[in-house]
Amino acid sequence: MTDAEHAAPDPIPPIDPNLMLGAYSVGVFPMADGRDTDEVYWVEPTERAILPLDGFHLSRSLRKKLVADRFRVTADHAFTRILALCAQSDASRPDTWINPPIERVTNQLHQLGFAHSIEVWDGDALVGGLYGIALGRAFFGESMVSRARDASKVAMAWLVARLRVGGYTLLDCQFLTDHLASLGAIEISRADYLSALSSSISGAVGSGASSSGVGDFFALDRGASLAWGSPPPAIEFGPPTGKVIAQLLTQTS
Repeated sequence: MTDAEHAAPDPIPPIDPNLMLGAYSVGVFPMADGRDTDEVYWVEPTERAILPLDGFHLSRSLRKKLVADRFRVTADHAFTRILALCAQSDASRPDTWINPPIERVTNQLHQLGFAHSIEVWDGDALVGGLYGIALGRAFFGESMVSRARDASKVAMAWLVARLRVGGYTLLDCQFLTDHLASLGAIEISRADYLSALSSSISGAVGSGASSSGVGDFFALDRGASLAWGSPPPAIEFGPPTGKVIAQLLTQTS
């Protein structure tokens, strides 16, 4: 055999964070066939799932769970752990599309301020949550995970309230599932999605949702309300609680 026949195949180059952001800005996102593969392909669905931020379905049971603060919920406190948890297989999901190249670049985007997580805790145990990419006034939900009953629903409720307060206008869910549909997600055409996306990322420079077209993921933590301009009189702002989240989800703008 020649030396060339003995040579190892060239490693697949890492995904560049700017390439990822550019792909999201035109409606494309990466996936992999399995956790253990290094190859990534790019997806642009013909039908796209979104969750209208004024259309979240807050069931009576979920509202009760929120108001009771059954779980403790944080944002960006354990991003790497949530991403790793989403990448794990379990009995209901024997494999995932989050492979090492996607995991690495997503952690990079978090360090750059573009990727965020919602974490759901039962005491000190991390029992669920979600993560996604923020660009302009769009949030691209990537994956959610639940290791306790309704933990992912609680995470989504907190996310939607946070996005509403922060001036976001689009929550992309990629593919419609029964779980997402039960929370209010709908399916729209690629053309309608691209129109909504273009509006949500136009002027996405600088900082501050109201002035530059960039959503503020942490407005909720400061008691701000960019979605309405000022806090609605019926809502007492302060450190966010489940009661505040439930109020936000039923408040009209």
